[in-house]
Amino acid sequence: MTLVGLDDTDSRERGMCTTYVAARVAEAIATAGGSVDRRLLIRLNPAVEFKTRGNAALCVETDLDPDRAFDIATAVTDDFAETADPNTSPGVVVADASADAVPDAVATFARRALRELIGVDEATDLLDRLAYRHDGGRGRIGALAALGAHRAFDDWTYERIAYRELDRCGTPRDVDRESAFAAAEAAYPDAWDTVDRVEDELVCVPSAPGPILYGIRGDDPASVRRVAASIESEPVDRAVTYLTNQGTDAHLRAGTVESVRDGRAYRLDGVVDDAPETRAGGHVHLTIRDGSTTLPCVAFEPTKRFRDRVRDLRPGDRVTVCGEVGGGTLKLEKFALRERVTTERVVPSCPDCSRSMESAGRGQGYRCRDCDTTAPGRVARPVERALDPGWYEVPPCARRHVAKPLVRGGFDAPTHPER
Repeated sequence: MTLVGLDDTDSRERGMCTTYVAARVAEAIATAGGSVDRRLLIRLNPAVEFKTRGNAALCVETDLDPDRAFDIATAVTDDFAETADPNTSPGVVVADASADAVPDAVATFARRALRELIGVDEATDLLDRLAYRHDGGRGRIGALAALGAHRAFDDWTYERIAYRELDRCGTPRDVDRESAFAAAEAAYPDAWDTVDRVEDELVCVPSAPGPILYGIRGDDPASVRRVAASIESEPVDRAVTYLTNQGTDAHLRAGTVESVRDGRAYRLDGVVDDAPETRAGGHVHLTIRDGSTTLPCVAFEPTKRFRDRVRDLRPGDRVTVCGEVGGGTLKLEKFALRERVTTERVVPSCPDCSRSMESAGRGQGYRCRDCDTTAPGRVARPVERALDPGWYEVPPCARRHVAKPLVRGGFDAPTHPER
């Protein structure tokens, strides 16, 4: 078998999409007489500086001769990559291997590419050592990672991507809202993040000027195809179903508050150290503590109603937080409330007149000015909490591609999914 890896063919400003380039490579391979046995869409580390929004790399598995596949892949990439953007640095990697049998070093590289920052020199050193065919620039990092992904990860989902006619790129997409919302409702929870019901948003329809018309994500290929087929829209030029690591939380690594580093995403345990605070721009900030070490966390304004869940946290709550760390701050994607504070220490009230007591002096407790009753110190008062224990997540409109929706299950506490 032959594996063809692709990455970094698109541009934030000019459009294109590496999934589209991979679709064209697969079509060219079929025209040349090869079969396409597997198409993988791999989301890499969301903290990479040069990424476009989804940071996707692609792998096409075929029985075509590696030399022929390499020639086809480089030619198609040259035709479609947005190299007029100086930040676009395409990469093509071809290996004489199957996705299930790449060397351990390639699988390890794939895991690291989702959880660390890797330089192109490290990628090319490994490519040369393995004698893999490769061409291009920085995109070879993701292209190599895509080749190792099937061995690196064990949780997989699907995405059905419908592409526009290329001459429509840059114009408003024509997708019927009513049919999309109806299809999403009928397929939920097998297909998820198609729409955001609260924000009334078509999550499946991108805003970037590329060739994707819409993308439907879910847990099985039949569901995502069924939803896609039910959506009324402008003409679909071509459509592809990808096996993908989207919606899996594969980017998260276990860690401690003390051990975090920028450019990585974590799952961390801690205690809320200070009350959440809404600052300029509508971003909600708080700090968690583990022992003597603290870590700032933030729920950004685009996470919308998720910020209300964060605002409901109180100092002393025990939590698990998930998200990417940048600039020493964790950007919240989801959190679990493990143990909540249920009482607060307050100034006692006089048992005779019910008025609040006053301090009797440092270390001398409290006394009632009118009744002369006393109390040794503050007392516990029950606190009503709006937030139940369990997992909370950002809404579909704010979800990162690789982040796992709560509706997929497998979490270690009750879940409160957003739709």
